[in-house]
Amino acid sequence: MHFSKKTLILGGAILSLAAVNTATPVAAQKKSAASVPKPFTAQEKSEGAKYHPEILKEFGGAMQSPQTAYVVRVGKGIAVQSGLGNAESDFTVTLLNSPVNNAFAIPGGYVYITRQLVALCNSEAEMAGVLGHEVGHTAARHSQKRQKNATLANILGVGGSILGAVIGDSGGLLGALGGGLKQYSGTFAQLFSLKYSRGQEEEADDYGIRYLSKAGYDPSALSSMLNSLALQTAVDVRVAGMGDNRVPEWASTHPDPAKRVVRAANGAKAYPVNSVRKADSHLAAINGMLYGDDPAQGVVEGQEFLHPLIKLKFAAPTGFGMQNGTEAVSINGNSGKAIFSQGNFTGDRQAYVAAAFKSVSGQNMSIPVGDIRQTTVNGIPAFYSSTIVNTQQGAREVTVFAYEWGGNVGYHFVTITAANSSPFNTMFSSMARLSDSQAAAIKPRKLRVVTVAKGDTLSTLSARMAYTSLQTERFRALNGFSTNQNVTIGQKVKIVTY
Repeated sequence: MHFSKKTLILGGAILSLAAVNTATPVAAQKKSAASVPKPFTAQEKSEGAKYHPEILKEFGGAMQSPQTAYVVRVGKGIAVQSGLGNAESDFTVTLLNSPVNNAFAIPGGYVYITRQLVALCNSEAEMAGVLGHEVGHTAARHSQKRQKNATLANILGVGGSILGAVIGDSGGLLGALGGGLKQYSGTFAQLFSLKYSRGQEEEADDYGIRYLSKAGYDPSALSSMLNSLALQTAVDVRVAGMGDNRVPEWASTHPDPAKRVVRAANGAKAYPVNSVRKADSHLAAINGMLYGDDPAQGVVEGQEFLHPLIKLKFAAPTGFGMQNGTEAVSINGNSGKAIFSQGNFTGDRQAYVAAAFKSVSGQNMSIPVGDIRQTTVNGIPAFYSSTIVNTQQGAREVTVFAYEWGGNVGYHFVTITAANSSPFNTMFSSMARLSDSQAAAIKPRKLRVVTVAKGDTLSTLSARMAYTSLQTERFRALNGFSTNQNVTIGQKVKIVTY
């Protein structure tokens, strides 16, 4: 989480791969993937170039690491199979410094994948399948079709809107009670924050499978990647405290990942048999890569958020999940939603609260600032204000709780709950400064590739995962292991260490 501006934009909630589809006959799959798309137009290239710098800001920036050249090479190699450009140089592939499993593409030849999703892939072919799927969305011009279905509730204007979401929008990872916090502004929202339909996801899968085959990879690699993603989704759900039966917002439209895995596997049978996956070279390329939160952006550890550079920490209430974004931290649970971010504080508390309300209400809405009360939290001067807003779902209480950090900087929560509900009081009072030694103790996690030796078991390898919970489940997801699958001597597997 970087703190650089007031607009609250959280990266990584639009993973179209996470949508799940019902089975479709192989013949239909082959037909939809067989059409040859028109090359990118000059207008699409111009739009892509316009949005590219903004995307880099919203999603942690382009990662410069030993893995960058590898990802770019594979991405361009699969993208050129689409026919949208005449050469690999017509495409811009970016490895994003984001700890969220995400990939997407925009018109004009711009393709993106996060380091977290690269780490989840178990072969070059799986990564190529992910990227091919996303290029498939642009080949089918799905973003244009989504824009035609956009409504005012989808396009909330600069800054996004909790309240606008509550009033009528059901999308968004940070959904307020009955709605969602939009994450992108203006036309950017039209392009990227609307969900793909099941049919569009199926079509993108078909394109991805076709591109895999054309590029000389095993076309069934997309199916195995989707299986790993399904396993990881289940882990993420449990980590976020959403229960075993609830999926994250970016997967919510399709509740059965297994069906999509089977559909992709069946679709691969329409192409010549090819076993090329390049697993060993992929694992060698990603060995040592940063995994999970980048300490420079703060880290989520269990129920705590800690930022070693700002020397700040707070704890989410029990039963609430946290996700660290580029511009803010989201906290969500059944009884309320919250975001945590930074603001410019010059001593005018009234102005600070008004700006915080405005940042989540959008240009077309106004939240009145009520009485501002002052307090102290663990030695930090603080102030807060709440107001009741009537929505289609009933009365909702919106609160700004801010901390005077010093140096013209303030940090604050914006929360939305049912009226007269106080699930975030413990979180407000948990804000504290980190000592130098506490900040220095926060270390990055790294992805490590190890060879299974004699005496190693799934249990002993899982115990080496740098987490205090769900170690076995995390290990299985990271390596794409099914429930009954075990390790074998000589096999290369991924673990996460400090």
